[in-house]
Amino acid sequence: MFGYVMVNKEALSPEEMLRFRECYCGLCRSLRVRHGMSGQMTLSFDMTFLLLLLSSLYEPQETSGEERCAPHPRKKHRYIVSAIADYAADMNVALAYYKLMDDWADERKLLRRTEAGFLKGSYARVEKLYPEKCREIERRIRELSEIEKRREAGIDAPANCFGKLLGELFVYKKDFWEDTLRPMGEALGKFIYMMDAYDDLKEDRKKGNYNPLTALEGADFENVCKSALTMLIAECCLEFEKLPLIQDVELLRNILYSGIWTKYESIRAAREGGRKGAKK
Repeated sequence: MFGYVMVNKEALSPEEMLRFRECYCGLCRSLRVRHGMSGQMTLSFDMTFLLLLLSSLYEPQETSGEERCAPHPRKKHRYIVSAIADYAADMNVALAYYKLMDDWADERKLLRRTEAGFLKGSYARVEKLYPEKCREIERRIRELSEIEKRREAGIDAPANCFGKLLGELFVYKKDFWEDTLRPMGEALGKFIYMMDAYDDLKEDRKKGNYNPLTALEGADFENVCKSALTMLIAECCLEFEKLPLIQDVELLRNILYSGIWTKYESIRAAREGGRKGAKK
């Protein structure tokens, strides 16, 4: 359910692209240092966005460096780490652990249970640091699983549930900015859930899996989906623009106003290409 909050590389300056890579590699490094190779494997673009956002807002002390790593052993690459990179890494692990455990409970796939087992110790450490966050993740993942098991029609219930989960992770501190960060995260979470459902619709239909967008299928399906996604990301951007951001603000805007739509367009093109192929 992750991988949709991406940059539009073609619209970034070289300096912005370097900054994004340094933060992405910094998150990867924090995952490895704090949670080992199994934690490193959970790395996502979505948590990189959260890292950039919270770093821009709170301006933590950052440490930069160069190193080789397992994914890139030939050449040293730059990274930037901070307390917020550590927070994003911990939330990344907690999300991955509960998603794997939920998949195991639903599908009984041994691989999911094995992967979750590799993260169990890491998750226990995260739970000690952030008990409230972990309780909320567990609660929302369980609630989402129940909605999906009931095969509830419509996108609102499951998207709202995932939105509440992500909204909680956006709240780094209980401070003045909570009232802006939480609704921003909730709107983005709804967008991510709907994008995931849109992306998986063909495969879910083939396998008979639950997908809330089947209730919307019809002659105007594509326009309905695009309009709903536009509304959700507009809600997210409305809250985003309230934040007094300076560092990386254009990089963040690239992601919210452009990057996420490059992913959407690639999914839609694949869907339309599949339909054209079926007609031939």
